[in-house]
Amino acid sequence: MDIERETLETDILIVGAGPAGLAVAYKLAQLVAADSSVEMPEIMLMEKGSYVGAHSLSGAVMDPRGLKELIPDFIEKGAPLEAEVKGDKFYLLSADGSIKSPFMPPSLQNHGNYVISLNKLSSWMGEQVEAMGLDIYPELAGINLLVEDGRVAGVQTVDLGLDKDGSQKPNFEPGTMVKAKVTILCEGVHGSLTRQAFEQIPELKKDSLPQSYLTGVKEIWEVPEGRIKAGDVIHTVGWPQPSNEYGGGWVYAMSDKMVSVGFAVGLDSPDPTNDPHMRFQRYKTHNIIKDVLEGGQMSNYGAKTMPVGGFYSMPKLFSDGLMLCGDSAGLLNAQRLKGLHLAIKSGIMAAETLFESLKNDDFSVKALSNYASRFESSWAKDEMYGARNFHAAFHGGLWTGVFHAGIQTITGGAGLFNRRVNKEDSEAMLTKDQFKAKFGKAPEKECIKLDNKYTFDKVTDVYKSGTMHEEHQPSHLVISDIDICNTKCTEEYGNPCQHFCPAQVYEMIDDDENKGKKKLLLTPSNCVHCKTCDIADPYQVIRWVTPQGGEGPNYVNC
Repeated sequence: MDIERETLETDILIVGAGPAGLAVAYKLAQLVAADSSVEMPEIMLMEKGSYVGAHSLSGAVMDPRGLKELIPDFIEKGAPLEAEVKGDKFYLLSADGSIKSPFMPPSLQNHGNYVISLNKLSSWMGEQVEAMGLDIYPELAGINLLVEDGRVAGVQTVDLGLDKDGSQKPNFEPGTMVKAKVTILCEGVHGSLTRQAFEQIPELKKDSLPQSYLTGVKEIWEVPEGRIKAGDVIHTVGWPQPSNEYGGGWVYAMSDKMVSVGFAVGLDSPDPTNDPHMRFQRYKTHNIIKDVLEGGQMSNYGAKTMPVGGFYSMPKLFSDGLMLCGDSAGLLNAQRLKGLHLAIKSGIMAAETLFESLKNDDFSVKALSNYASRFESSWAKDEMYGARNFHAAFHGGLWTGVFHAGIQTITGGAGLFNRRVNKEDSEAMLTKDQFKAKFGKAPEKECIKLDNKYTFDKVTDVYKSGTMHEEHQPSHLVISDIDICNTKCTEEYGNPCQHFCPAQVYEMIDDDENKGKKKLLLTPSNCVHCKTCDIADPYQVIRWVTPQGGEGPNYVNC
């Protein structure tokens, strides 16, 4: 049935009120306010979370360069900086010990950086945007990218009031067609609209290598005073991550009594039982980590993916009617484990380009190409290019990665190879038979007994993320062929979704209609919007789409 939809027109549509989207809005308003010859455009800033910062999650140690460029007096204006980094430590962990590095790799030296809560920083940035006279629209989610004759024309918002089967309930409200001269996607990692852009505008990814991802799982802990000092930063590699896989962990002291602890796992793992959440729980049992947490209490949880493919995996930054910023553009330096400053810088450059377009009344694709030109001459390009081969260095495992990373540091990022070809993360996973043939044993998930004191099951952690979804709505995890999940995937891979999801959205249960067999039980209400399933599913039959606005995690101190 055709649905009659309202059409709303605006000048600039920004999707996502994270650091990148907020930077676009703030900088553009600032530039217009300083030039009396330019009239303030209509700017619509959409945010799918229940409030600005609700879906913002990071480690996080922030390089302040981007924020300082955007808001030079950010400290005086009360930016929520938890602690200035006071000390760095780097450990190689084994199952029963650790080796402290006698020196810090240059990329992990954090002098002058700040430990922050990204959801608090995003909220504060939102306040600065509103102080410029702009409105932010939380609980407004985009479901479809509007592309007309190859040009991005805007976004359709999510229909409200649909039942699980898609039928209209009495409170049904059709989504709105939001049309704009330019749409800026700042959705974060692997956004559903950004994915549509890549599918409908192939030129965006034509010259790029496939993106690679980590899934990071973190908790916020309140710990006894004296365990750690505010601003202490610990990074680790090694155990419990297998030496042939990419990943590592961290502890960031937000204060003398509060720490962010987490572990990030590469989604290019060959292991179909790869489980970032379980690996993180095991990580916390190591003495280096447990000595910090013992006697403390876990207060918050979150999980998200990170784009670590680097410079060669970045898409084209613009198309007709479209710009990409922040994680949507793959702007994260995997060598430094940092992307916030790059996200903010991308927002600044996008805003400068939009300001030119306003001044010249020219929103053509040629005018938007100035965004890419700005990037090419920016410190953001220099930083991304300098780490261009870092993630590719670890294709052979930890030790070859350390060797190549060292050579790259000496050679300005060049190393012994350039633009090493990689494949999609979902293609790296081996079937059970392939895994056994390669490693001499069947894949077996490494588990520990969870005590709900230091180590927690997925459901308990999800509760600590504040995640909420209305039960009676269409699933935002769309599986195109459920039979593959219940038959072929069970036989070939052992249903890896039940392992790699850090929120227990996917579970194999007994099939009452087929005795002795299992079927997939989907619990979308658990979803923390990390996008791991959309990325790692070996058959690519799972697609993450946006649920009703305002739903999902509600992060605090994350």
